[in-house]
Amino acid sequence: MVFDFLKGEFIDVISWLDDTRDTMVWRFERRGQAIKYGAKLTVREGQAAVFVHEGQLADVFGPGLYMLETNNMPIMTTLQHWDHGFDSPFKSEVYFVNTTRFNDQKWGTKNPIMCRDPEFGPVRIRAFGSYSMRVSDPGLFLREIVGTDGEFTADEISNQIRNVIVQEFSQTIARSGIPVLDMAANTGDLGKLVVNAIAPAVAAYGLSLPEFYIENISLPEEVEKVLDKRTSMGIAGDLNKYMQFNAAEGMANPASGAGAMMGAGMAAGMGAAMAQNMGPWGAAPPAPQAPGMAPPPPPPAATLWHLAENGATKGPFDEATLASMIAAGQGSRASMVWTTGQDGWKMAAETALRRLLDQVPPPPPPVP
Repeated sequence: MVFDFLKGEFIDVISWLDDTRDTMVWRFERRGQAIKYGAKLTVREGQAAVFVHEGQLADVFGPGLYMLETNNMPIMTTLQHWDHGFDSPFKSEVYFVNTTRFNDQKWGTKNPIMCRDPEFGPVRIRAFGSYSMRVSDPGLFLREIVGTDGEFTADEISNQIRNVIVQEFSQTIARSGIPVLDMAANTGDLGKLVVNAIAPAVAAYGLSLPEFYIENISLPEEVEKVLDKRTSMGIAGDLNKYMQFNAAEGMANPASGAGAMMGAGMAAGMGAAMAQNMGPWGAAPPAPQAPGMAPPPPPPAATLWHLAENGATKGPFDEATLASMIAAGQGSRASMVWTTGQDGWKMAAETALRRLLDQVPPPPPPVP
């Protein structure tokens, strides 16, 4: 009975089986018992065991099976002032640290990030994504983050990591100079820049980020609506050209397929127009158009210009209106303008507006 009692007072097997999927650090429960000298320590793959003796960080063990003796516990031996023949039990705290990846951690911007776009000027953007983290230095992580917490989960550190990510992401976006419309094609490069900027900050916690993803970068809703309208206008322009081409094909070959249907529709339209033009006495209709001739093409659409002034965009204006504004003192040859198809903002004197500006008289001389 005395032997059983003494045996119950000492711990001879130390291990941890984790089935929670979110526990980063777990303290081995001693329940007041001492650890037997020569006890077996089992550290499984994806784990590390950290011994804390009298408040001081002692030995760190990686995966493997260990007999806790003086030859494999150098720091503990120094703290305890053990001799090589010492075989008494000892009291230390044992923390198991999960060193596997914690995946699918979310991050996102709570507030919009202000940045200056070369095409749209100052814009506000939002972004979100995911990342994975792992403990790279168990001792440092225990000392800087966990402390004496008996069970530390990933949720307790994820908010801090998220704040670091958002801060570095904002600065990286502001320095990148990548246009907003091109960011979706460069999320991989942006992610690498953000990870490199974050690495020193998270390393100070004993952590690393093996994976980092930017899943979406979006503009404010009102800006996206304007972009949608601009895209629709571009598509409509292409449809007009397509319809003109089909009309010319139908007139050249009205007896086949879609051309026959279009020719019949055009004939019906011409007949209705002729009936409207006939007087009450059945006046003869005007001479028909020579066969094979296509209707004249519509006049080209006027070029519209946008004017940048005091950080804001005005317009669009046609060329005549913009030239009048410049003549009235509401702009100058150095005014920054932009039109569809132009590569960024340029001074008015460097664009097609130059020929109109040359016709605008200079300001009148001062009255003597």
